[in-house]
Amino acid sequence: MLSDHEVQIADSDYGKNYVKLLKVRREGRVHHVQELEINTALTLSSKKDYLRGDNTDVIATDSQKNTCYILAKQNGIDTIEVFAQILANHFLTKYPWVVKANIHIEQAPWKRIQQGGREHVHAFISSPECIRFCDVIQEKHGVPKVSAGLKGMKILKTTASSFVNFVDDEYRILPDMNDRIFCTVVQAKWDYSTTEGLAYCNSWSAVKSAILDKFAGPPDQGLFSPSVQHTLYLAQKQALSKVPQISRIELVLPNVHAYKFDFSKFTKLGITDNNEIFQPADKPSGNIRAVLERNVKSRL
Repeated sequence: MLSDHEVQIADSDYGKNYVKLLKVRREGRVHHVQELEINTALTLSSKKDYLRGDNTDVIATDSQKNTCYILAKQNGIDTIEVFAQILANHFLTKYPWVVKANIHIEQAPWKRIQQGGREHVHAFISSPECIRFCDVIQEKHGVPKVSAGLKGMKILKTTASSFVNFVDDEYRILPDMNDRIFCTVVQAKWDYSTTEGLAYCNSWSAVKSAILDKFAGPPDQGLFSPSVQHTLYLAQKQALSKVPQISRIELVLPNVHAYKFDFSKFTKLGITDNNEIFQPADKPSGNIRAVLERNVKSRL
């Protein structure tokens, strides 16, 4: 057995995951809802809980869970980014031996039910276009580092995408395609270099809009994509252009393939051409990822 002097704990944290919270705000007959799933993670100044089983500095994960509800009641929830900063600051100020707080929040996609073109005042429907999330990391006496993002946004276009001029060696069997279905499930995360004067909801919507714009293009004619990589890059550049407070953005676009169904074995049916019936296949999938950041001279 190695001695304590021969090893060291390089990093550690602990906390509570998947804290479900539903906030209802009532303005007369008009109600608003926010459903959050919160993860908290705290790093302590001492490692005595690991080394000696001494729990005297350990803030119970049950306490962390309850803190989420109490602070939501006391402060309300403006945006998930603001609430994550409130949580991080609370843990760092209330417990002097907490040296870092890491808060991750995801927001459920509730929208108002529409009837006859009118929005309902207190009834909602889950509309999972995508999941909005944020991360706040703050160290003792430090400035919170705020990131935001979206995930699970499945998008598809039926044309204006190609697969040509890739390395054609003895391992490749997929033929070139001048026109193919392009489907992906977007995951994006971006870091804010500053949050001063930042409207979090507007910024999040701007990034989402940039991704959709460079994927789909104008509604009447679309936008050609020579590769997933190029589309990804254009979306990232657009996002950085729209929101100057973003310093870097990571975008992940996995391929969700749709292969033409092979009717060649059904010769008696007389089907000679097929460009309508496809088999979607999300596994295995290509996975394209890149991080785009501003050059040093252009950063805020």
